[in-house]
Amino acid sequence: MSTRIAVAGVHGHGATHVRDARQYGDLVAIADPRPPADIDVPVYPSLDELLAATEVDVVVICTPIQTHVPLAEMALRAGADILLEKPPTASMAEFEYLSKVIEETGRACQVGFQAQASAATLQLARLVADGGLGELRGISATGKWLRKAGYFDRAPWAGRRTLNGVAVVDGAVTNPLAHSAAAALLLDGSTGVDDIRSVETDLFRANDIESDDTSTVRITTTRGTSILIAVTLCAAEQSEPAVIVHGSEGRAVLNYTTDTLELPGGTQTLGRASLLENLIQHRADSAVPLYCSFAASGGFTRVVEAIRLADEPAVIPDACVQWEGDGAERHAIVHDVESWIDRAADELALFSEISAPWTKA
Repeated sequence: MSTRIAVAGVHGHGATHVRDARQYGDLVAIADPRPPADIDVPVYPSLDELLAATEVDVVVICTPIQTHVPLAEMALRAGADILLEKPPTASMAEFEYLSKVIEETGRACQVGFQAQASAATLQLARLVADGGLGELRGISATGKWLRKAGYFDRAPWAGRRTLNGVAVVDGAVTNPLAHSAAAALLLDGSTGVDDIRSVETDLFRANDIESDDTSTVRITTTRGTSILIAVTLCAAEQSEPAVIVHGSEGRAVLNYTTDTLELPGGTQTLGRASLLENLIQHRADSAVPLYCSFAASGGFTRVVEAIRLADEPAVIPDACVQWEGDGAERHAIVHDVESWIDRAADELALFSEISAPWTKA
């Protein structure tokens, strides 16, 4: 019998979930206040109306960050398993609350960190665990993206730390480049809440937003590993993000958006499994592990919490920023940010520790 799937939030990345639902199960309904065009299944303005009218096995939740927990709880208590987009929660309090709901209902929650289902990520994780790169000296992640004004104007919650008193934490580290931190934690085998010893934040912004758009964050795991995240949404041009493992016998580079793995012996591109298909398989046989269970997003949520509690991002001085384009195309370019990101990643150091120009008062 085919798995009955509903998707909540179908615009943007949600469209991918609609296609996957058709491929791996039976898409029976959609919940979205903005009905999509040319859809052949019932559309409801809210998830509660959908669940009241339709029997579903799996709900995919691809909605604004601040709605994740209430919608996830609604679906779980209705008896559905869920695929919850990242970041799954905006605070540790929300994480702990939803953990209890998952335990109470006995349902499954897969988190939408697609890179965790990449054969390249998993192969590198095994290599690190087996000591294939020698002694682990640290892990770094770089993200050099370009986001225009239209990106921040697309929704009321975009670029916000809070909205109407509710945590959102929509910054570069926690949302658009969240896969960087999550993949780095997976490579260290440090995905759980208790696997994180400390998180240091160094947050900046060039855009007129609340959240960070150019930042370094250093995570120290209980294994003693330093993980340095260096990212920006203000690059001169967009490039592929990378997670770099620094070992005493060489380094490896994971490009998780292309599933490419650069090892001392050569480069290979591997495949990627479907998180939704994996969830369906787990439903059929609980012995099949989820690629990214809710519990396995706990370490990442510790990073989200540190950023949520950190001081507001410092404004990058005008002298360090060049603006290009008009209207929705207008975007900031932080001078030479790519070189500073590379240096931070190589030295496992925060921007302020290497005296990046915008960190100087």
